[in-house]
Amino acid sequence: MPSARLSAGRFVFDLDRPLIMGVINVTPDSFSDRGDSFDADAAIARAEQLVAEGADLLDVGGESTRPGAPDVPADEELRRILPVVRALAPRFAVSVDTSKADVMREVLPLGVAMVNDVRSLREPGALDAVAASDAAVCLMHMRGSPRTMQDHPVYADVVVEVGGFLRERALAAEASGVARERIVIDPGFGFGKTAAHNLTLWRQLGALRSLGWPILAGLSRKSLLGTITGRSVDQRVHASVAAALLAVQRGADIVRVHDVAATRDALAVLRAVDHEESFQS
Repeated sequence: MPSARLSAGRFVFDLDRPLIMGVINVTPDSFSDRGDSFDADAAIARAEQLVAEGADLLDVGGESTRPGAPDVPADEELRRILPVVRALAPRFAVSVDTSKADVMREVLPLGVAMVNDVRSLREPGALDAVAASDAAVCLMHMRGSPRTMQDHPVYADVVVEVGGFLRERALAAEASGVARERIVIDPGFGFGKTAAHNLTLWRQLGALRSLGWPILAGLSRKSLLGTITGRSVDQRVHASVAAALLAVQRGADIVRVHDVAATRDALAVLRAVDHEESFQS
């Protein structure tokens, strides 16, 4: 079974309840919020709001990973995120959503709690950068790159192939000196998968959890929910909350969400129903 705790820099999280990771996109072209937090002051204010609503972690990203997104140079990514990370990391558990070793080396000394890497530390120098720190890392499965990942993805067995990839990357991280309790895995919903692939992975999260590392599920506002409901991105709050709830029921330890308050309330209800000792009248 996965570790009962997550060690993330100076933060240690018990995983006896699901953690909520709030999304802070410091990008002009995010699929989910149309760049509402692109300005550093707006991003910082948004982060403070999400913590007040119940976020355990804040995931700060300076490069969009939506399907078809172009690459952003490291210096531009740093220009976007450094003022936000510098303001937030001394106070909160901050995750930085990046694949670039140059970015990691700049932000990790600022007290970043986690690196959230859609490329699973496969870029040159990324594995060494994380291993040299005490931060946690989230290793995600993605086929191809954001620019190409939705070009006819095919799997013989999506659960076996995604699970095998995540196991290989987690073991590579451990071999490089990243302690097991610092590692989280993410099946990468929407990253090189069809709707059918995503649903199969979602149904079988328990099989991925049995690999031995905690699971992060990022389903919030994604196109899969639009396919299911017919709703546009800004109308997917209810579907996103339901998705987080169902992911936790199937084994997710962390849910990455845009709508923190609604997700927190739903998870509180779930815990009260599932754990009698958690709620006494």
